[in-house]
Amino acid sequence: MSALELLGIPWATKTLGLRLEHAESYGTVDGRPVSALPAELAIAELIQPGLRRNPRRAHLLVSTVLGKHLPTDPLVVLDGGNRLGDLVRDVLGDREALVLGFAETATGIGHCVAARIGAVGYLHSTRRDVAEAETLTGFEEGHSHATSHQLQPMPAEIFVNDLPLVLVDDEISTGATALDAIRALHAFSPRSQYVLASLVDMRVEADRIAFDKAAAEIGVSIDTVCLASGHTVLPDGLVDAVASLPEPELNPVAAQRGSCTRLELPWPASVPEGGRHGILRSDVSAFDAAVAAADEVLRTRLELEFPGRPVIVLGHEELMYLPLRLAAGLAESGTPTRYQTTTRSPAYVLDEPGYPLRRGFCFTAPETGQDQPRYLYNAHWAAEFSGAAEQAYSADAMGDPVLVVVIDPPADTEELVAAGGLVDVLTASGSDVLVAVLPGADPRLLHAARSATARSLLAPLHGPEFGSYAAEEVSWLLKDLSDVDLEADVADREHRIQSGAAHYAESLPIEYQPDAAYRSLFDEVLADSAERLALAVATVAELVVAERGNDIVLVSLARAGTPIGILMRRWLRSERAAGLPSLDVPHYAVSIVRDRGIDAVALDYLAQHHDPASIVFVDGWTGKGAITRELTEALDAYHAAGGARFNGELAVLADPGHCVRTYGTRDDFLIASACLNSTVSGLVSRTVLNDRLIGPGEFHGAKYYRELSGDDVSLRLLDTVSAAFEVVRDRVPAEVATVRAGDRTPTWTGWASVEQVRAEYGIATVNFVKPGVGETTRVLLRRLPWLVLVREPDAPEHAHIRMLAAARGVPVEVVPDLAYSCMGLIKDVQQQ
Repeated sequence: MSALELLGIPWATKTLGLRLEHAESYGTVDGRPVSALPAELAIAELIQPGLRRNPRRAHLLVSTVLGKHLPTDPLVVLDGGNRLGDLVRDVLGDREALVLGFAETATGIGHCVAARIGAVGYLHSTRRDVAEAETLTGFEEGHSHATSHQLQPMPAEIFVNDLPLVLVDDEISTGATALDAIRALHAFSPRSQYVLASLVDMRVEADRIAFDKAAAEIGVSIDTVCLASGHTVLPDGLVDAVASLPEPELNPVAAQRGSCTRLELPWPASVPEGGRHGILRSDVSAFDAAVAAADEVLRTRLELEFPGRPVIVLGHEELMYLPLRLAAGLAESGTPTRYQTTTRSPAYVLDEPGYPLRRGFCFTAPETGQDQPRYLYNAHWAAEFSGAAEQAYSADAMGDPVLVVVIDPPADTEELVAAGGLVDVLTASGSDVLVAVLPGADPRLLHAARSATARSLLAPLHGPEFGSYAAEEVSWLLKDLSDVDLEADVADREHRIQSGAAHYAESLPIEYQPDAAYRSLFDEVLADSAERLALAVATVAELVVAERGNDIVLVSLARAGTPIGILMRRWLRSERAAGLPSLDVPHYAVSIVRDRGIDAVALDYLAQHHDPASIVFVDGWTGKGAITRELTEALDAYHAAGGARFNGELAVLADPGHCVRTYGTRDDFLIASACLNSTVSGLVSRTVLNDRLIGPGEFHGAKYYRELSGDDVSLRLLDTVSAAFEVVRDRVPAEVATVRAGDRTPTWTGWASVEQVRAEYGIATVNFVKPGVGETTRVLLRRLPWLVLVREPDAPEHAHIRMLAAARGVPVEVVPDLAYSCMGLIKDVQQQ
């Protein structure tokens, strides 16, 4: 049974003629109206008409899914936020975004949207004056009881970017508040795109026209999405009619006063408890862990003190999301739970069937020095808003609900429990109250704490304790997972990856060890290609120095980039060419994961120990350019979230995909370090990003395969190529000059050729097409190969590939016009 069916005709409609009419929902995407939004709901499912004595606006839209005025199932509130987030994601596509929630009502739903879309960061406006925080900017809300919004992000740089900004509100009445906010924000930090997301959109056509005109005047794109659209029909004289109603009866008093107890909830001092001062994507894991710990303490206390009793979790004004998550945890554990919050907004209370505000409390603001009263509505189990499964709930059988009041330190004062305070009026009504005090993070410490994690807890790994490279050759910014069983059968792993059950970075393939014939072939390849490798290494190293200067730090993308970074460092430490001075540059290896980005904790470490402008990212080769794009997007997102600005221009040994400007060659030739797995890469595995193993503030992980030391040829590769530096030294200046004189503009021709092969062979995704010698080798060594394409049947650069394909029973097909020397196609196990 729906809420509308339970209520019948709303009291405000039946008595005063105040009506809410449903309209076809539509939003705008790229300025175009989009009808029939996929999450469309009926207006009556989302809001009910209420009243307030306010000469500027006498009506109040009471949300049934927000958890502000009505005790609401917390899982329903989260579902509403997720639905709205899905609509936002439909607009954004794969673009990163920042989310802003409007105080006080939308602070929780805004956080829900940010969590759903994986936003770079979330901030909500605040009406609380915080002495420790600097107000960045603000805006006004005309019809609200408390009109001034302040923005207090820590760090302030969270807003200094051009990322799309998603503004979240519970309702859009005219759009004026959103436009005022956008004008203020745009004046401070201009950006090209805004998205306005609301649970309900109640604008009339004139409002929409004015909204679109204002957006054009500001010169920005403003897309809109909502869960439902409608119109508010206001009868003539509504303000006077409400004013003539009897004085509302507030603060009911029961024959027996309820009890009050207190609980200190655990919370880390370095973790933001909400979005008042910003919560970054890098904070999310720590936030979730802290919520789980606090929820466990709260649940244990309730079971001991109020066994079997239902619970209503009460947040305080803007503190909405964290109490919501606590309520959701209780509900998921089987405790009948509702959720709502206090408010600054006065509303008209009337104990009549069909009216949503049946009971009201007015109390002294608990924050010291606040003169205005505060309010709470209902705070009881309203049958008309219960789900069908809970209609059997009986206060006689289970007892009245316990009210869990969740507050942060500014509200934990004498005023909270004094006469006329929140605890006083609630216990006077007969309710048992548990005050759960949540320690808040000091806004001055948030930025420092985020950057201090790596400084205080993390240190690089070095050989011989980790890997077979010497300590001075590379510093691994990784977590050692050597003792963890992460390997999975190749076929089973491929099924799980392709089905979406697991991400490829969560596990490792079993390290394939080739036979004696293949290892002999590696020796031949290394001997034949050493000079070519040495020339490409020297060329890309000199190109980097010529364009970035002598003060550089090499940062290889593990693991393919690591031997290349070591060789570049060795070249720069050698005599070089034409009397150039020897350079001793630092070298690190960091993890980057497709679809997950670069290790942000490693970036924090680099920014703390080096000038970010000096960092040069290094990789072995380009295929279709997926990692090149991943690096650029990840560094942009890191900066947008308040991190340092790194140069995303990738330096590679070989660029057959034409994806970068800094390279040693664009030939698709055999790089010996691509022929093997860990035994040519310092005995270090591919990197791992698994939430079970990598906690907040930790580097991505990897394994050191000590047991394979007998087959290790990592140092042989380095020494063989380094020995060839002397042979190629005189040729390097000319090679560098030739590269610098040519057109190095990335054309991404590799990506285009991959798309062509994907279409011709009926392959579901470009992720199953791996171009070039190096990537094809990886397919045969790590994945479940289906087919190998080669441009020439007997080309020496892929002799090892033909040998691997034969050993694994993989067909090799000759394609004379292939853009690369070869391509490896992964088997689509979903079509088997």
